[in-house]
Amino acid sequence: MAKSQSRRCCFCLLALVCCVVIICICIILATRQRCAFTHAAVSADSSRCSDIGRDMLLEGGSAVDAAIAALLCTSLVNPQSMGLGGGAIFTIMDKTGSHWIGVPGELRGYEKAHQMYGKLPWAKLFKPSIKLAREGFPMPAYLAQFLHHGLIKKLINGTELSELFYKNNAVLRDTLKFPQLAETMETISREGANAFYTGKIANDLIQDVQARNGVLSLDDLRTFQVRVSNACSVQLGDYKMHFPPPPAGGAILSFILKLMHGFRLSPASNQGDQKTLNLHRFLEAVKFANGQKHNLKDPNFGSRKNMEYIKDEKFIEHIRALITDGSTHNASYYNITPSVDRFGTTHVSVMAEDGSAVSVTSTINHMFGSTVFSPKTGIILNNELADFCGRADSVTPGEQPPSSMAPTILQSQEKTVVIGGSGGSFITTAMALSIMNHLWFGMNLNESIAAKIVFVDSNNNVQFENGYDKSSIDAMQKIGHTVKNSMFFFNVVNGISKEGQCISAVSDARKKGRSAGY
Repeated sequence: MAKSQSRRCCFCLLALVCCVVIICICIILATRQRCAFTHAAVSADSSRCSDIGRDMLLEGGSAVDAAIAALLCTSLVNPQSMGLGGGAIFTIMDKTGSHWIGVPGELRGYEKAHQMYGKLPWAKLFKPSIKLAREGFPMPAYLAQFLHHGLIKKLINGTELSELFYKNNAVLRDTLKFPQLAETMETISREGANAFYTGKIANDLIQDVQARNGVLSLDDLRTFQVRVSNACSVQLGDYKMHFPPPPAGGAILSFILKLMHGFRLSPASNQGDQKTLNLHRFLEAVKFANGQKHNLKDPNFGSRKNMEYIKDEKFIEHIRALITDGSTHNASYYNITPSVDRFGTTHVSVMAEDGSAVSVTSTINHMFGSTVFSPKTGIILNNELADFCGRADSVTPGEQPPSSMAPTILQSQEKTVVIGGSGGSFITTAMALSIMNHLWFGMNLNESIAAKIVFVDSNNNVQFENGYDKSSIDAMQKIGHTVKNSMFFFNVVNGISKEGQCISAVSDARKKGRSAGY
């Protein structure tokens, strides 16, 4: 009897030890999976571009060096989204955390950011992309998806762009090469950004544009001024949120997040009926945010207090009180002005080993920008001025158009999050949901970004990403939201989260990206 009891005790003890060991292994594996990197990371739209950015960090480069190198690569891999003919906005945190700046503009922006924070030689940042452009690379799967679509074929059919991507305007090329763009990058790497704005590249670019009845002039390029400004900062619970000032879209993003933060969101509140209520409140918050977009104007061409009210706690509380839990309203209730939704953008997030970080978003506005391609330079021109469409007042020379781009850095005592989105008008809701999921609903960064999103278009219609929970859609229709089916969803978010020595980095799988780090 005693022996039998002793055996049972030994067996129970052994089982208990095994359970403890298994739990410890699971915790270690989960931690390792969650903690992908411990030193630095880069999240770009493409694995190839994330790798190039990481390599710059490994060679002693700064976060800015890595971001620029990754963007140059992205201009080749995702030319429908961004390029040297577009514009970029950087939000940069140096290692002391004391300087936050927004730098709009593409090459001038790269140049200014590199002058302020670069470590590696300027030319070194271009080398990997020059090699890619010259030697070629397999057609990216994400780009191929767009080029197979009838609307895109119709858009670029018969243009010089078509020759880049199709054989005989019909069959997609297996390998992409950009020989003219390689030469352009080579020249810029040697001579600096001035080669683009005042040198031979400028002359070639203007000749090509004017041959296609464009109005861009040498004087437009020569007089372009890059801006450096302090980023806006708002308190968001335990986090300080930093983003570029208007006319960028960070003010709209912070408005949504501050509205939602007042509802005391938590993992427990993201269940059952409360989850449905959260979704309704979020849709209402986005509708009110859409109603504020017409106030997004360049502060250098008007009141410098423009959009300051949107950060005011009393204004936030007033709008929150207008959200009715059981009903929705027509567009006039939110002061919504119909506009055209945009789609073409890319984003890169970088966290360097010294604690500095870069969140940068770049765009040529619409898919393939203006579709004007310069054969002599290999550059695709943007159509940023389309963002002024719908404005009642006149546009002033030098004024920057409104934008949804919102490269953001959030910092608390324990955690830093570097995040941004691409997809034009989809940026705001995709970023807001990813941030809410990660900071308040207890999801890890990968889950937060992978979660299906909802979008409210400029006509007050609600669109759900394919695969969204049907019961939630039905509940929103029952409340009164107008649900509209959409063929395309362009939301892509790339982010990095650092807590202690643990770095999680995510490149959105929707664009078939992969992060890199060490």
